[in-house]
Amino acid sequence: MTAPGTAQTETRSPWPALWALVIGFFMILVDSTIVSVATPTIMAAFDAEVASVVWVTSAYLLAYAAPLLVTGRLGDRFGPKRVYLTGLVVFTTASLWCGLTGTIEQLIWARVLQGLGASMMTPQTMAVITRTFPADKRGRAMSLWGAVAGVAMLVGPLLGGVLVDSLGWEWIFFVNVPVGVVALVLAVRLVPNLPTLSHRFDLVGVALSAVGMFLLVFGLQEGETYDWGTITGVVTVWRLIGLGLAVLVLFVVWQAVNRAEPLVPLGLFKDRNFSLSNAAITTVGFGITAMAFPLMLWAQSVREWSPTQAGLLFVPMAVIAATLAPWVGTMADRVHPRLLAATGLLSFIVALTWLALVLSPTAPVWQILLPVGLLGVANGFMWAPIASTATRNLPMSSAGAGAGVYNTMRQVGGVLGSAAIAALMQARLTAELPVGGAGAAPDAASLPDAAREGFSAAMSQSLLLPAAVLVLGLVAVLLYERPRHLRTVRSVR
Repeated sequence: MTAPGTAQTETRSPWPALWALVIGFFMILVDSTIVSVATPTIMAAFDAEVASVVWVTSAYLLAYAAPLLVTGRLGDRFGPKRVYLTGLVVFTTASLWCGLTGTIEQLIWARVLQGLGASMMTPQTMAVITRTFPADKRGRAMSLWGAVAGVAMLVGPLLGGVLVDSLGWEWIFFVNVPVGVVALVLAVRLVPNLPTLSHRFDLVGVALSAVGMFLLVFGLQEGETYDWGTITGVVTVWRLIGLGLAVLVLFVVWQAVNRAEPLVPLGLFKDRNFSLSNAAITTVGFGITAMAFPLMLWAQSVREWSPTQAGLLFVPMAVIAATLAPWVGTMADRVHPRLLAATGLLSFIVALTWLALVLSPTAPVWQILLPVGLLGVANGFMWAPIASTATRNLPMSSAGAGAGVYNTMRQVGGVLGSAAIAALMQARLTAELPVGGAGAAPDAASLPDAAREGFSAAMSQSLLLPAAVLVLGLVAVLLYERPRHLRTVRSVR
């Protein structure tokens, strides 16, 4: 066992290892959004309603988020490489199962297994950056991590559209198998074996966080299905949501009183920038996940675009984000992160509000592409500064825990975004389409002309929810304090 402050065992460049890791990271993040473009097709294939199909994404995000706190610790205890490789095998196997399922219920369970595999992989990528790159070089490394995160979550709908149109919805999952094999080979060869750290595991904390999140997400997502009333017996939607919140509060209390080794070391939050970055990334996860569903449903149902055509909407966003991210990452080592992250979040808010204003059955394509391009600016500016600021001041011994917390908050935002947007879309469809109702959000072929205006209104109104949540993220990054390495540089000058 090595002392906690040891960063790495080898002197070779950490870049090849990082490139090997981000291939798998890219794959699992694509799966966070790839289902959104296939939603109408999956609805038709399984004769399912919107709420059921949204669970295909929510189950994945929930299974992804709940174990992240402990999987970050597993990387510290058994080594990031071992845990990453195990998760990659689980994820790739689950992807094959997803494509072979015959019912919506089987698909949801296969996605749960996928999420578990993803939860083992993600913290290891960020922990390797923290443990192998010095603090003043971490911005460049995080720029790659951030570019992959941003582009993957935007490319998902485009790749999904091409696969659904050409090969069928199953191939949005089958494509992961060869990519997973390549990622496995590269990780085995290029990722170093980093020192391990002794950790105990807070199983009570794991149980409380998982139960609390499930109750909260189930209540939010299924509330409209049960008309926000009784689910069964004395169990109501609001009691379920309240119980979920109470269990999550109990989880925080347990972390504070646990003197052994809590799942979330609350001392990490004494670092102001770490706390603010976690708040910001929660809103980003919410916004990225929530925006895809209404936009893709509008494109395919109202405009009758194919999945590929709908996915092409995201091309300007992906290209601009990929172009800007490396430059922003380099700047993150020299410029106050408040300026960069605030630019990204403000662009995100403006772009979603702009989309909500122009989304209509007859809107010219260029009117949609302009705010979509601004979404690319948002993603190019916000990922790397927020991520590098979160981990910049953490000691090496807390790399796994810090990465686990940060990625958990991002996924928690995604889970809540998925659940909240499903509930809001159904509520707005009920209001705007009182005859058709929300439960039958139709595919492109079944939406009558008379309903297109109301459907567009429901989707545009839904986009205002993630815009409002992102305002909280903007406030958080505006409160950043200057990172220590920048303070040192300024004092030397």
